[in-house]
Amino acid sequence: MDNAIVVRAARAWLDGGSPYDDPHFLYLPGAVLAAVPQALLPWGVLRLLVPLAVTGGLVAGWACALRLYGVPWRSRFAVLGLTGLALGFAPFGHLVRLGNWTVVAVVALPFALLLASRGRWGAAGVVIGAAIAVKPLLVPLVLLFVFARRWRGLAPVVLVPAVVSGGAALLMPDPAGFFTRTLPFLLRGDDAFVRLYEASPAAVLPRVGVPEGVAVLVACGAAGVGVWCAYRCWRREGKVVDTGVMLMLSAFLVSRPSYDHYLLVVLPVLLAGVMEAGSVARGAWFWVALVPQVPGLALPYLEPVTRRAFRDSLTLCLLAGAVAVRLLSRAPGAWGCAHQSRPAGRLPTAAGAGRRHSF
Repeated sequence: MDNAIVVRAARAWLDGGSPYDDPHFLYLPGAVLAAVPQALLPWGVLRLLVPLAVTGGLVAGWACALRLYGVPWRSRFAVLGLTGLALGFAPFGHLVRLGNWTVVAVVALPFALLLASRGRWGAAGVVIGAAIAVKPLLVPLVLLFVFARRWRGLAPVVLVPAVVSGGAALLMPDPAGFFTRTLPFLLRGDDAFVRLYEASPAAVLPRVGVPEGVAVLVACGAAGVGVWCAYRCWRREGKVVDTGVMLMLSAFLVSRPSYDHYLLVVLPVLLAGVMEAGSVARGAWFWVALVPQVPGLALPYLEPVTRRAFRDSLTLCLLAGAVAVRLLSRAPGAWGCAHQSRPAGRLPTAAGAGRRHSF
């Protein structure tokens, strides 16, 4: 389990060593302290509790995504949607088995977007900042606060992980270990084993003969287009959810590493909006993008686990493209992606029907 890497890092710290001696420990120092309670438990107990905790986190993330669109938790769609994610989307099972801390972002993203859509940008910033302190997966959402010019909300996004990580680093044998060991590792992306499972085009294209420099340019270009689409959407409509989702997908296109379970950060939010007119989930390409992730589906030449990344990259690129095209092609006001004043999916009142929302 990926969770075991973090637990071993916490145990190494408790024994007086450096958690960054393990090159595969890629988290900020705050994650070491967060893993200490697990480090005190036997491995047998963790093998039972961690999958349950991850499953609970995925359910909580789905519940928050439903609230974004005003969908009742006990509705048939809520039950069927969760069942579809669990049984029809392979990364769901992968994340449960791995126990990866990506589950923190799966919960934090829809929860933070829900808070922001209701005008509680400060609370949203605290949620995102706390998630970043554990695993810096939601860093791209900094741009959402910049687009919205919500500087007070942005402050906790930056300060919470900075204070937590800084304080935790002072307790480590090598306070700068993240910057001297982990960050260079992430920037180089030269771990042959990890590269086999990376879904970013920058990692996948060189495996089919594309020069690495060209692959990086392609990935950066695609990510840049995605950020531009997110900014254009925000400037034109002031929507929270689709702007945040596009920013995250753009980051996944270029980030190293980028794994299949990262898709679970945004997929529940997209799927929960399927009842909304003009939503991405109502487009054919959204569902085409998910086909490679159907458990048990055999695809020629992609069956070995070492070629799994090609499936994941295809899904990532198609999903990012589907969202970008939908944002560019829809008429202003379509797809109820949460204004500040109301949850997505909830129609405005008659008194506010003609009022324009801006930030």
